[in-house]
Amino acid sequence: MSIHEELRQVEEDLKRLRTEVAELRGQVGELGPTDPAERSALINMADEQEALANELEGRREGLLRQIGAGNHIDSPGP
Repeated sequence: MSIHEELRQVEEDLKRLRTEVAELRGQVGELGPTDPAERSALINMADEQEALANELEGRREGLLRQIGAGNHIDSPGP
């Protein structure tokens, strides 16, 4: 997989995760005060997804630096 393909995949995953986090956090607000166990589980899932998204952001930044530096791992050698 080329750096550009990997970057595209990371960006797609990041977008999906951010959407999921927003949906989970929205569900927490919809539960009301009657279900603290489910609320806690949703908050934990959202926090885990957000941590994964932060890791993907770091990976994206690393890939962008590689592209900017001209380090094309997938380029054929001489």
